[in-house]
Amino acid sequence: MFIKFLTTGGTIDKIYFDDSSRFEVGDSQVEHILRDALVDIDYEVVSLLRKDSLDIDEADRARIRDYIERDSAGRYVITHGTDTMVKTALALGGLGDRVIVLTGALSPARFRSTDAVFNVGLATAAAQSLGPGVYIAMSGTLFAADRVVKNREKNRFESIARRDAG
Repeated sequence: MFIKFLTTGGTIDKIYFDDSSRFEVGDSQVEHILRDALVDIDYEVVSLLRKDSLDIDEADRARIRDYIERDSAGRYVITHGTDTMVKTALALGGLGDRVIVLTGALSPARFRSTDAVFNVGLATAAAQSLGPGVYIAMSGTLFAADRVVKNREKNRFESIARRDAG
C-alpha cells in the first residue's frame, strides 16, 4: 500500500529559533519519524508548506487541495498545525475516493516528550484502514473532519457531539 505524506509545517516541525525561546517551523520531521519507526510501507514525503497553521490562508488550502486533485495517490497523511487543522480538513472535502488524514502535534517532534510520533503512527494506520473521506488523527482518536474541534482549554481534540454534551 502506498501513502503520500504532505507536510505543511505546524508545531510538529518547530524548532527553537533563539535564546528567547521563540519557535520557528523547521524541516519536516515525518521522514525521521517513519524511518525510526521502521515503517515498512511504500510512501513518499512531499513538503508543500513550512508555516505555522495560523499563517495558513485560503490560498494555501487551495494549493493543498489542488495538489491532491492533480495527484494519483489514493491515500494521504497531511501534517498540519493544530490551530487551523479542522479548517483545512473541511476545505479538502469532496475529493472523491481518496483517504485523507490530517495530523500534527501539540509539542514539537524534536522534544523528548511529544505526541508527534504517536499521532503520525495513528494517522498512518488510519490512512491504510479507513474508507474514503477526510479525517483528523489527534489525541489518540480518529475524527471525521466535520465532527471535531480543538479544545484549547484542555489542549486536545474532541468530538463535537462529546463537547456539546459536556
